[in-house]
Amino acid sequence: MQHIKRYHSHSFRAAPNQPEIVIEGPVSPESLQDLTMHVKLDAFRKPKEQLEALIEIARLPEGRIILARDGSTIVGYVTFHYPDEIERWSQGHMQDLIELGAIEVADDYRSVGLGKKMIRLAFEDEQLENVICFTTEYYWHWDLETSGLTVWEYRQMMEKLMKCVDMVWFATDDPEICSHPANCLMVRIGKKVPLSSVEQFDRIRFQQRFMY
Repeated sequence: MQHIKRYHSHSFRAAPNQPEIVIEGPVSPESLQDLTMHVKLDAFRKPKEQLEALIEIARLPEGRIILARDGSTIVGYVTFHYPDEIERWSQGHMQDLIELGAIEVADDYRSVGLGKKMIRLAFEDEQLENVICFTTEYYWHWDLETSGLTVWEYRQMMEKLMKCVDMVWFATDDPEICSHPANCLMVRIGKKVPLSSVEQFDRIRFQQRFMY
């Protein structure tokens, strides 16, 4: 299956006297090597290690990195790739099932809508209309301490963010998602996805014979 990658770039200033922030992607691994990570991008691993992980994802045929940068400093990013082999979502090795794996914005840049701008750019020009895009939201990945939000307020914020590109809540019997009521599965089915892929994804979502 051909994965469409059309580079897009937008820039804006949060205020007249603020530096210009560039939103761009999918970016190449070569361009990422010339950038540095903001020191506060440490939700998943240390900034330097996270940059190495982004470069690895960018090298994947299906991988794509959307980023926000202030000059040569990455201040936010979104990753897209095939689901990890240890997760149920990789079952069937679907060529048109892509995971929005991570989204992170540095603390000092969280008030200007970078998350929404990055996700919207990823779906520009119908480049993800031939895939099912999903994301798994787990409360233990959320920055509740810095945000000051409750689990349910953060969940509402994440749902609102994903809905900006028409991702919606989907039910599943996945044990990890079902382990806490705030966890959720958000999905967007591209308009060019065949019914056979939708049905296969449904079989992956529900693997218990009975739901109680």
